[in-house]
Amino acid sequence: MLAVILRTIANIFVLIAIGSFMPMSFQRASGVLLHPTSLPSPHGIGDLGRSAYQFVDFLERSGQTAWQVLPLGPTGYEHSPYTMNFSAFAGNPLLISLEQLVTEGLIQPEELVPLSSSQADRVEFERVIPHKYALLQLAFERFQTALTDEQKTAFDRFCQEQAWWLDDFVLFMALLEANAGKSWHEWSPEIARREPAALQAQMIALHDRIQFQRFLQFKFFQQWSNLRAYANQKQIKIIGDVSIYVCHNSADVWANPDLFKLDPQTLAPAYIAGVPPDYFSATGQLWGNPVYAWERSQATNFDWWIKRFKATLQYVDLVRVDHFRGFEAYWQVPAGETTAMNGEWVKAPGEEFFTTLGATLGNLPILAEDLGIITPEVEALRDRFEFPGMRILMFAFSEDASSVHLPHHYPKNSVVYSGTHDNDTAIGWWATASSSEQQFLAQYLGYRSANEIQEIHWVLIRTALASVANLAIIPLQDILGLDGRARMNDPSQYAGNWRWRYQDANLLTEALSQRLLSLTKLYSR
Repeated sequence: MLAVILRTIANIFVLIAIGSFMPMSFQRASGVLLHPTSLPSPHGIGDLGRSAYQFVDFLERSGQTAWQVLPLGPTGYEHSPYTMNFSAFAGNPLLISLEQLVTEGLIQPEELVPLSSSQADRVEFERVIPHKYALLQLAFERFQTALTDEQKTAFDRFCQEQAWWLDDFVLFMALLEANAGKSWHEWSPEIARREPAALQAQMIALHDRIQFQRFLQFKFFQQWSNLRAYANQKQIKIIGDVSIYVCHNSADVWANPDLFKLDPQTLAPAYIAGVPPDYFSATGQLWGNPVYAWERSQATNFDWWIKRFKATLQYVDLVRVDHFRGFEAYWQVPAGETTAMNGEWVKAPGEEFFTTLGATLGNLPILAEDLGIITPEVEALRDRFEFPGMRILMFAFSEDASSVHLPHHYPKNSVVYSGTHDNDTAIGWWATASSSEQQFLAQYLGYRSANEIQEIHWVLIRTALASVANLAIIPLQDILGLDGRARMNDPSQYAGNWRWRYQDANLLTEALSQRLLSLTKLYSR
């Protein structure tokens, strides 16, 4: 009873404080969507090295002021940054630039042998992971034996400042390795249930592996912070991404099991997240993530969630909230189902949460991914906090003039995309669009017929930039004019996603830059 009374009092103060935060003001601008893994590099996967800085330079030359990335955390099976992420707080060590470690003397130049690939436009994770981790291990060993006073101070400061999430994460990763990758709920019961004496013993036994994980996070965030600072100096903001759900086999769930709906006996998910049948899948999408026990987050004034947003905003300027509708109501499916069809909608305390978050952070630099089954209640939650929603041009031309994705329906406070990481490329979409969709697009944009349309990717880019939406984001694949082979993710396919990358920084030509800059200026972006 006392806990309920205290929470009620706290909520009253939160509601009083609602006037103390201001919604983020988004000026008219444009940018590019590209995940860092999609950058070119000699080591099989994009990283935070030279090509990342060259990409920022391309954005500057092209008049772009935003770079949108996907979640940056370490990924597991099938490498989805949304559903297979070992932490909502950590960075992905595969993004660490090995060349920068050479500059620091942690790797010798002759040791840095490029990783050959038969598919230069695909990340071959099964080859990349052992290649990069062998060199990262070597760098760590040298880091331990040759620490300067300056490096030691920086490393110790990072570990102390980030200890509130880092300590659980590095122990989790060391235990995951020691248990051959088995999910944490299959570890010995005293470790799975985090008995203090058992954890202390493991921290001693796994000390070196724990320190290795600390080193990886230190280097990732050091390199990422430098890259972000470089972008900010060029007036380019980084748009990060908070995936609403986390992976069950993650440090987040292991360290905070009470925040999730788990089976109390097995600690496996009792319910899993997804969405009912929609545009992408006739049987819905079954993501496999555990859903939240929201009442337990409410009891702590959303402490874990607030820490999560604070941590994200240490390293990005704006945050796209993935699956925003899940903060109003979420689709939960009983564990064991093979599709997402037999689920139910459950209410979530979105207004209370964002009110609390706003009272804590002040400005809320949030973009709402409001795609899928959107109800008036979801729209009301989005608009209550003046979060800009998303509009996707590839969804617009279904012969229904009432579609919210048609530009004449856009509010200024919105973000328009030609397509997202979940869509085909513009050229890939056009090749499979029905003749009626093609003709409707032609009619809508003033062509006599679809046959007149050349370079559909630039047609969509121009349409997005010309719209009244305050922010326009274009996937790099569309700027490069790539077909469906360059698609990043197909939600109807579980395997083989998240692997595309462009092959050569020279593809970002001056002519391409000038073409994009011209349109950006023309439409006051």
